[in-house]
Amino acid sequence: QVQLVESGGDLVQPGGSLTLSCAASGIIFSRYTMAWYRQAPGKQRELVAVITSGGSTNHADSVQGRFTISRDNAKSTVYLQMNSLKPDDTAVYYCNAQLRLIYYWGQGTQVTVSS
Repeated sequence: QVQLVESGGDLVQPGGSLTLSCAASGIIFSRYTMAWYRQAPGKQRELVAVITSGGSTNHADSVQGRFTISRDNAKSTVYLQMNSLKPDDTAVYYCNAQLRLIYYWGQGTQVTVSS
């Protein structure tokens, strides 16, 4: 059974930092491209950052320079380091694992940026 379990979401003040984690089980983690998506109320789910099995990364323009995606294959875990958080970053953040046409999703973790 495949599971992606996100953690680390919280309420944080503007300018603050958070680190999200996504622990995977039931898959050969090192083979998968991993990504973080987010969905704000009333908006479509959007791609935040992606890291390939080889370690190449790409970040959305809206988070470039503030967020960093990384992975630890030994722990089957992908991370999202988020700095300089803004109210517009408020959303449910989802972990995604992809291998060719196979997709898996986590249940999401809430990030709220507010003073």
